[in-house]
Amino acid sequence: MESKEIMHIGLAFIILTIIISFSNLLKNNFAYLSEAAIYSAIILIVALVSKKLVASMLDSDVEHEIWGMSRFGYKPHHHIDGAIPAGAIFPLILSLFSLGLFKLPAILSYETKALKHRAAKRFGLNSFTEMTDWHNGLVGAGGILGILILGIIAYFTGYETLFKISAYYAFANMIPFSKLDGTQIFFGSKVLYSILGVIVLIFLAYAFII
Repeated sequence: MESKEIMHIGLAFIILTIIISFSNLLKNNFAYLSEAAIYSAIILIVALVSKKLVASMLDSDVEHEIWGMSRFGYKPHHHIDGAIPAGAIFPLILSLFSLGLFKLPAILSYETKALKHRAAKRFGLNSFTEMTDWHNGLVGAGGILGILILGIIAYFTGYETLFKISAYYAFANMIPFSKLDGTQIFFGSKVLYSILGVIVLIFLAYAFII
């Protein structure tokens, strides 16, 4: 893991902790920060490790960074130099204007890269080494699936708050927008996206009623 990726993950941890504890912070309940930090660490570790495990099985690696946006339209000139750190701005703004009621933990995006030995191992020395949309989608799906499994474990062990956060995190990252996980899963396989989407919506609906 490169130092740049570690820095982005560390920033994601801080943002996620703030989002989870925002309503409590408004009530000057700073004691909840430690609990929120634990939940944030668990969520991120599960999501990132799940993706890296799937990527490893596909002879590739996955790198994470704060979700950035450089386009604001569909025409070629509708872009800006660099990228706006949407993964830091949008979640915090939504928490601020909703007073912590709505949580949008869409913070990180990812990119998969084939390892050098991928072509030789799987297809021969002169074969195409780039990751396909299908493989890329599988990596994202692995992260969502890991979070859903975490949510199930949290629910049946009595950690309903962690279950709710898992549902929010899975839903936010399934949104097919920009470079979020949902976009990469959608273009990898619409069938896979649909199946995961239905499951995530069930989790989200249940999170609202418990």
